[in-house]
Amino acid sequence: MSRISGRNLMRVLSVLVACISIGAHAQQTPARPGGYPTKPIRLLVGNAPGGGIDITARVVGQKLTERWGRPVVVDNRPGASGVIAMDVTAQAAPDGYTLLVTSGSLIASAMVQKKVSYDVRTAYAPITQLTTLCYMLMVTASLPVNSVRELVAYGKSKPNALSYGSSGVGGAGHLAGEMFSSMAGVKMVHVPYKGGGLVLADMIGGQIQLGFTATISGLPHVRSGRLKALGVTSLKRAQALPDLPTISEAGVPGFELVNWYGIFAPARTPPAIIAALHAEIGRALNAAEVQAVFAKDGAEATASATPEDFRAVLVKEIENWEKVVKLPGFAESLR
Repeated sequence: MSRISGRNLMRVLSVLVACISIGAHAQQTPARPGGYPTKPIRLLVGNAPGGGIDITARVVGQKLTERWGRPVVVDNRPGASGVIAMDVTAQAAPDGYTLLVTSGSLIASAMVQKKVSYDVRTAYAPITQLTTLCYMLMVTASLPVNSVRELVAYGKSKPNALSYGSSGVGGAGHLAGEMFSSMAGVKMVHVPYKGGGLVLADMIGGQIQLGFTATISGLPHVRSGRLKALGVTSLKRAQALPDLPTISEAGVPGFELVNWYGIFAPARTPPAIIAALHAEIGRALNAAEVQAVFAKDGAEATASATPEDFRAVLVKEIENWEKVVKLPGFAESLR
């Protein structure tokens, strides 16, 4: 029997370790049919650049680009509370090259749009949830209230004296305002805007009295004293704001609005492609640098265990917002 030198033995062991590593990786990563992707992937976003959904899409897209060596490009299609991007996705070829990054609130907004060419229940193949995030209930600094209970008492004593702003009909801010109005028994006037920045500007200026805003955009104004934060919309306190109570514990028991961002493909996209995307995006969400970016937006990385688990989240979201749409006075808030 011939002897193997120490150097050659190390080479053999290195090859064996590499083969084992490749085999293990192959077992962990679902097969991608036809070498998918073989061309650029488009991520549709129904918001202008710079917002939370856009930032999330770019972070995920960059990770997929690095992993697969194919460009993953964000395509912003703002307008109609996200409906334009959702419509394009619903009509796209189900081949894995056109995907949608959207939020639970934009899914809900499609339910109140008068002209929608798709059914949110059947038009998409859910891939995975990306984040979970809550909002802050904020009021203008000049309003003589410093807690949720004081806001409710003030609103009940002055019906329709309070106006709240939102970034669009059917969006999270609008739906949160109608939930708050119904659960707190306070009559308020809805003022829709074309963006969250305009809502903040008019709150600071006193043209409207309150709104439900994202943490990343609202906190600087709270710290400067131009706005006051009264509570968060989740049932548990936000990790980034441990001293700020929830709206539920501060005066409106049971109030909850937790939004999420997620990624979808058109319906009938091959299951093998959905599985490959789910696995790779889940791996990206575990990266520390990705989680750090999300945390700046007051969000937590939240990967679905399976695409079917994410479908269950979508179904529950639709059921919840169907109840909100039927609330007394909701139709009037759309005008």
